[in-house]
Amino acid sequence: MPAAETPIFTRTFDLLAWLIPLTQRFPRPLRHTFTHRLLSSAFDFSEAIHRANLRRHGERLAALKQADEALNNLRHYIRLAHRLTLISPGQYEHAATLTAEIGKLLGGWQKITTPTS
Repeated sequence: MPAAETPIFTRTFDLLAWLIPLTQRFPRPLRHTFTHRLLSSAFDFSEAIHRANLRRHGERLAALKQADEALNNLRHYIRLAHRLTLISPGQYEHAATLTAEIGKLLGGWQKITTPTS
């Protein structure tokens, strides 16, 4: 199955397509700092899973670990956006649901990639 059709890639694409226009409505003073960090984490995650898809064994696992770090950062920035009332409770719930689903998919991928002893 091509990467573009697997669930982790489609859900990540959905998250990015939802996040980008959302952050364009953030207050101007935050767009160059906070918005940059939030979107960078999202793009870092996307790039890491695409890189993992092209790698094998140890290199794949390393890329998946980078993706996990980026996803944790993204969750942190989404929580902060909610706390700063940059996103509504409904938007926060949507983002949390997407990131939780993506996290489960990533965890499954890491599990099948990790060598067993």
